Amino acid sequence: MSGQTDKPAASADAKSASAKPARSWTRSLVEIGAAFALVLLAKGALAEPFYVPSGSMEPTLLIGDALLASKYPYGYSAASLPVSVTLPQTGRVFSALPARGDVVVFRWPGDTSQVWVKRVVGLPGDHVQMRDGRLWLNGKPVGLRADGTGQAEDEDGRSMPAARFIETLPGGHEHTLFKVREHGFLDNTPDVTVPQGHLFVMGDNRDNSADSRVRVSDGGVGLLPVENLVGRVDAIVGSWDMGIRNRPIWTWLSGFRLARSFTSVH
Repeated sequence: MSGQTDKPAASADAKSASAKPARSWTRSLVEIGAAFALVLLAKGALAEPFYVPSGSMEPTLLIGDALLASKYPYGYSAASLPVSVTLPQTGRVFSALPARGDVVVFRWPGDTSQVWVKRVVGLPGDHVQMRDGRLWLNGKPVGLRADGTGQAEDEDGRSMPAARFIETLPGGHEHTLFKVREHGFLDNTPDVTVPQGHLFVMGDNRDNSADSRVRVSDGGVGLLPVENLVGRVDAIVGSWDMGIRNRPIWTWLSGFRLARSFTSVH
């Protein structure tokens, strides 16, 4: 009798042992799924990191900068999602317009899977024009003063001298820009009135930026729909000089620009 009663007890222990790993795996999968969902929620609602692949925003942003874009300042739309999806245009929730001078991340109107970064210079109702390389807003030239020279870098790590200027937008926002050529291709443009629901954006590297001065069909941004805004660039969280890729691999660590890490963007 004792032998017969021992068997069910051993069987119950075996079942209990096999059930525990199953419950443990299920719980682990749930926890991983919850953590993944929280990450997506944070990226969709709070902030998202982005990487700068071109020199169109030099000297403010350099090739190899890692950015953190805050999403809440302008509200939310389908463009705010961390993945590119096509949804009916329903406007923005908690919508707010950028200020002139804000550096913004947005989905390119020509292909919303691509994320670009530029500076807002014109708001709805503004008249925007370039005259001899100088920005005019609402019939008046914006403040512009020389600030020495710098080095503009391209995607291959080559650099060229560039004149530096400090531009002051209406409202007092100041930022630095580059002019590589004295007479650039986009130094003179027609007077454009920014329609409602749109923005006029430009790169700080004025001779190397396909921005609102260039139509989408020609590879530019055109007048940017507010609907396409992803967020406002507030900080550089890290940076690595991409030009160092052409050097021996043991020198690559020296490419980290530690001085740019965790700095604010103006």
